[in-house]
Order: sequence, then structure tokens, then C-alpha cells
Amino acid sequence: MSLPSLSLAGRSAVVIGGTSGIGLALVRGLAEAGADVIPTSRRREQVDAAAAEVESRGRKTLRVCSDVTDRPSLESALAKAVAVFGKIDILVNCAGRIRRTPTLELPEEEWNEILEINLTGTLRACQVFGRHMLQQGYGRIINIASLSSFVALYEVAAYGASKAGVAALTKSLAIEWGPRGVNVNAIMPGVFRTPLNAALLDGMERGREFLLRTPLQRFGKVEELQGACVFLASEAASFVNGEVLVVDGGFLASGVNQ
Repeated sequence: MSLPSLSLAGRSAVVIGGTSGIGLALVRGLAEAGADVIPTSRRREQVDAAAAEVESRGRKTLRVCSDVTDRPSLESALAKAVAVFGKIDILVNCAGRIRRTPTLELPEEEWNEILEINLTGTLRACQVFGRHMLQQGYGRIINIASLSSFVALYEVAAYGASKAGVAALTKSLAIEWGPRGVNVNAIMPGVFRTPLNAALLDGMERGREFLLRTPLQRFGKVEELQGACVFLASEAASFVNGEVLVVDGGFLASGVNQ
């Protein structure tokens, strides 16, 4: 019996929020594994740069912008992708926003904005691309959860609520769509320094506490998420459905570390 392949040759992927940070790292990983990859976000110059990285790895791509708060833009991205590639096999949802605010002072506008992008935006993309995958009877959807899907992080209540929702949404879609050929999972990164969170980590007690709680005693490198993404997108994960795969250097296992 041969082991299932991690190769993504012949597969086509869309990475929403795939032009910076974790999303861009996952674009690179999927392309290295053999997939044709479409990195999409709101900013055309970032889309162009990310697409060039896919092409530099010998894979096909498409330059298309989208916004998870705008359903027609997602529908347009899907239509253009299918017109070029014929199908979309893999969707990775990486668009996200975080802001630190004491909850008592949290404006409803900020709450609504973060949930609209992180949670409703994920739902919106899953609906648009999931319908296509269900019609073709095959798909791999990978959402991005967070430590705050499982544990509280100080003064980011809106972000925590949104990411707890992403974990729950992932499981709900998995039981609805798995029987129809579409596996839905999530990756839960630990602490990875990105432009999204650098201000909350660098030179602050918060960053030092994260390091203390992480047994590997360092922040993750975004490239260290590529293996989890490629695995979940591949046939090696054909029986993995509804899981939140933790890549956190031991943070959730942490108790007393010294």
C-alpha cells in the first residue's frame, strides 16, 4: 500500500487575503506543492506581486481583486477563475483584521467591522466558492482560526468572538458539505509575527507573555504553516473533516513551563 500523496499537481487554489502575511506564505506553499494558485485581496499592486511569486515557481495564476465584504467581487473572482482554470479545488480564507480595544470602550462600529471581515467574510467566501465545489463534487476549504478561538486574549473581544465563530462555522460546514465531497477544516496558528499583529507583540509585555507561554520559546515563522495547509489541501487529508489543526509551538498545551 502506497502512502497518499501530498502533491497538489493538477489542483487549482484560491487564497483570499493571499497577498501578505500568513496568506502569502500559504500561496507560496501551495505553489511549491504543485498547485496553480490565485492570490486575491483588495489591493491590485499586492495581487500583482503575489501572482508574480506564483509564476516564479512555474505555476499558473490569475490577477484578480476581491473583497470579502463584497459578495459580487467574490462571485466575479470565482467566475474569472473558473473561466481560466475550469474549476477551483481549494479555497483558503485568510482575510482578517484585529484591533486592541478595552471591551467597555468598544464601539459597535468596530465590533461590526471586525466580525464582518473575519467571520461573515469567511462565510461569504465559503458560500460563493463552496457552491461551485459542491456542484463539482469535490473541494477542500481551509479557514484560518486563532488562539482566541479557544482561549481569551486580553482586550481583543471582537477578534476573539469572530475567530471562535470561524472554528464553529468550520465544523458546521464540515458536517453539511463533507458528505458531498467538500472537506472543510481550519488551521489554528499560534503566535506568528505579521504586519497584522506586530504592534501588539514587539517590545511589549503582551509579546513577552506569549513567549513565556510558548514551549518552543519563540514566535512562529509564517513558512511553518505551509505544511499544515498543503496537508489539508491534499489527498493525504481525504478523511480529515471538521478539524482545527493547531500549529502553535505548544501554546495550548502550556501549563507551568519552568
